[in-house]
Amino acid sequence: MTDPLVAVRPWEAPEVTSWGRLPMNAVDRRSGALPLDGDWRFQLLPAPDAPVGGAWATAHVPGAWTVQDTDDLPQYTNVRMPFPEFPPHSPATNPTGVYERELDVPAAWAGRRIVLQVGAAESVLLVHVDGRPVGVSKDSHLAAEFDLTAFVSPGERSVLRLTVVKWSDATHIEDQDHWWHGGITRSVLLYATDPLRLADVTVRARRDGELRVDCLVRDDRGALPGGWYVTADLDGMLLAQDAGFDRRNAEDDRVSDFLGEARIHAVVPEVRTWNAEEPELYGLTVRLHRADGTVADTSYHRVGFRDVEIVGRDLLVNGERVFVRGVNRHDFHPLTGRTVSYDDMRADLVVLKRFGFNAIRTSHYPNDPALYDLADELGFYIVDEADIESHDHAHEIADDPRYLNAFVDRVSRMVLRDKNHPSVIIWSLGNESDYGANHDAAAGWVRRHDPTRPLQYEGAAKRGWADPDVASDIACPMYAPLEDCVAHALSGEQTKPLIQCEYSHAMGNSNGTLADHWAAIESTPGLQGGFIWEFWDHGILQRVSDGRPVGRTGAGLYDNGVAAPGHRWAYGGDFGEALHDGAFVADGIVFPDRTPKPAMYEHREVAAPVRIRCFRHEGVVLANHQHFRGLDWLTGTWELALADGRTLTGPARLPQLRPGETAAVPLPFAVPADGGEAWLTLRVTVAEDQAWAPAGTEVCAPGIRIRAAHAPERPVAAGPAVEVDREGLLRHPLLTAAPTLSLWRAPTDNDELGGMASRWRAWGLDRLVRKVVSVRRDGGSVAVVAQYAGTVGVVRHRQEFTPVEGGVRVDESAELPEEFSDVARVGSVFETVAGLDVLDWFGQGPWESYPDRAAGAPVGHHRLPVDELFTPYLRPQESGGRHGVRRFTLSAPDATVLAVELDEPRQVCVSRYRAEDLTAVTHHDELVPRAGCVVHIDAAHRGLGTASCGPDTFPSYLVAPGVHRWSWTLRVR
Repeated sequence: MTDPLVAVRPWEAPEVTSWGRLPMNAVDRRSGALPLDGDWRFQLLPAPDAPVGGAWATAHVPGAWTVQDTDDLPQYTNVRMPFPEFPPHSPATNPTGVYERELDVPAAWAGRRIVLQVGAAESVLLVHVDGRPVGVSKDSHLAAEFDLTAFVSPGERSVLRLTVVKWSDATHIEDQDHWWHGGITRSVLLYATDPLRLADVTVRARRDGELRVDCLVRDDRGALPGGWYVTADLDGMLLAQDAGFDRRNAEDDRVSDFLGEARIHAVVPEVRTWNAEEPELYGLTVRLHRADGTVADTSYHRVGFRDVEIVGRDLLVNGERVFVRGVNRHDFHPLTGRTVSYDDMRADLVVLKRFGFNAIRTSHYPNDPALYDLADELGFYIVDEADIESHDHAHEIADDPRYLNAFVDRVSRMVLRDKNHPSVIIWSLGNESDYGANHDAAAGWVRRHDPTRPLQYEGAAKRGWADPDVASDIACPMYAPLEDCVAHALSGEQTKPLIQCEYSHAMGNSNGTLADHWAAIESTPGLQGGFIWEFWDHGILQRVSDGRPVGRTGAGLYDNGVAAPGHRWAYGGDFGEALHDGAFVADGIVFPDRTPKPAMYEHREVAAPVRIRCFRHEGVVLANHQHFRGLDWLTGTWELALADGRTLTGPARLPQLRPGETAAVPLPFAVPADGGEAWLTLRVTVAEDQAWAPAGTEVCAPGIRIRAAHAPERPVAAGPAVEVDREGLLRHPLLTAAPTLSLWRAPTDNDELGGMASRWRAWGLDRLVRKVVSVRRDGGSVAVVAQYAGTVGVVRHRQEFTPVEGGVRVDESAELPEEFSDVARVGSVFETVAGLDVLDWFGQGPWESYPDRAAGAPVGHHRLPVDELFTPYLRPQESGGRHGVRRFTLSAPDATVLAVELDEPRQVCVSRYRAEDLTAVTHHDELVPRAGCVVHIDAAHRGLGTASCGPDTFPSYLVAPGVHRWSWTLRVR
């Protein structure tokens, strides 16, 4: 007999969003639930209408089958759909997973209502019990619930089958920038309720202490029994149902036989308000009572008292204009794909909190429910985004009435699930789906159901950022040039807050100009921040030997962003898929194992709660840059780094400052009159344990120069003559490759996707041909002139080698022709002998920094092993540079030291790899480190920008043609 659920082909019926699925609600059902996670019998069929065979494997639930040793492997595309069929069709070859297990319903559940909850299934779920059809659900990122009361018998065993169809009409509106997976990716559970139950609970808690709890009540046996009532307690304070507000129709006061309504209203005195800095929560327990007073149902909620509103062009939380320091976040794990645990999510949020983020956009679907609980607790502002992205067919679907139900269904179910979370301050209608009537319909539902929060949608921006008639209360463009944002805010035409939903694309070595953006945001009324794209590099841990995902057993096979030998981080194309978008999936500010990238430190400083405004009279002026909190939760240490190598330290006693206030603070030590250049750093740490950080955790390290460098004295010529060969190349006992001119860097992702790398290759910068023009000796000094020929221009390079005490001074100049209008770098590159394995430097650090990403690296004295300088971006590229270096040494265990002093702060990179080594490979397992060091000293280095998706760096960070000069001194100690 044909299965009726299969016969109607729901995977190609966009009008059908569900069948037999229960309405979404916000009632907490975790208490007493029966978890069904674990190993299930499993078959992977080639199509949803293929027959189920007799041979079963196993699959773990929750978990995508694409990372569980099946032949259907992960695939990554960004905009393009993974199959050619147009909406609403799906391909004939359509992987379909069949999950089965026995279901033992407790005998104690007799007489109760029994409900199955499937946390998430991609993309169409069909439910059967003992072969009988129960229901259908679409929407890969929200739970589906089904009433099994009529299908199971308490105390007896049934067979539960969950069939998951991977591709469907719904796939066309789940075209998010992520790996494509298939399977049951969130937990499955069974729970029971009394037939008289809470059908929904809506909590509204305002910053003035007003609390309103609206309850919907149903009884599955028919009409509601008389005498029921609702009570609640808030942290032990008993609240009672409002008199006269039960089971009444507000319009005509008629009694409803099937739906009960009850409201609890109270005002909490001296309420502690919720915000992202101080996330105060109250415990609310709602109880539904029968007429005799016994409890039929309960629901627990954590309540935060806060208001969200837009006034003019400002988004206000509790009446305060807040800066939104946000990140876009997918549910992701390098072993399990889209399945994440509570501990995973908590670790995500702890990292974000420690690096100054206060907001998350749940790109591009509602995240796992536990994330919102954690955001309430730890303190984050959430833009909750519906599971809608029709990127490849956006224009057609936005107005397609066949998809109208899906748009409204997905948006409304998200709101119904998450409405009681104080962390959710904005609803989003989805992402990159053009703008049409379907959006307006969904927006209308939200505005009617929840008028307490604003609504946003980036696609509405095509009608203009200031248009008041679109379904977005916030102007939320993505990757808008900073100058356009500032111009809009200054135009006099702005009508709503401007908060970019995506900016500063974090692909590879990126996030240039982040500090410049925030300097403009903080100084321009009308600009309030944005969300970095994105949190994760979505590298899946892969075995090199067979090219398959490692799966759940891979814990311990990665550390500090690096995969263990024999493994690598896979990106698009690494699983043999012909259609893919490469490393564009690796675009996060953390590596796949959650190790922070250097750009995280940049964000930490631009979001610092404490800033140093200026230095004066042997002290500094400090400012509190928080919105709600004082500085009493912080402490600090002063560090004064002197150019002569000394570092003075002392305790910092932070003043009592309200948000926005400043105060002068004396230093605990006198600044020495000698010592040359001096930099002061305030290392700010957590004074007492926080929910997201133990005491002593560093939260920022603002710095300021308090004394400029003396003009460097030119070393007096001394010592034996400099050795230079007939090609004009310096010979030195600690160098294996002489210093030569370098204009090339291993292209970053921004360089490649932004088009700069192809231009540099066309100019021949990666294969310059050196030709000696002259070698002239003057006493012990040697002047060398060489030409470096590209395919379209010639660079004239001059080096003058002068012997000085203990070494050689190198004075260089390079004259770039007009054809080389924008190169990667201008500087020297040389290589050292093996054994010089530790770098000490005076400059910015300790982490990697570049000219347009240098705010997060304080100036001081730093020391690291050479092998720890390199940053392992998923696709090998330029990395490991340090900006503003004044001098450095490379030392060996035998006390041999190679010392370099620079004429002024320069960009320096010390690595085990040549630029061509990094350029030639696609993954780190292909790299072979060199025994010695490859050292770059740059007179000028191009900024990073974010041109892989968004604006390039600013003109001030480009390397222009013309004459560049630099000097450095090489000594052996």
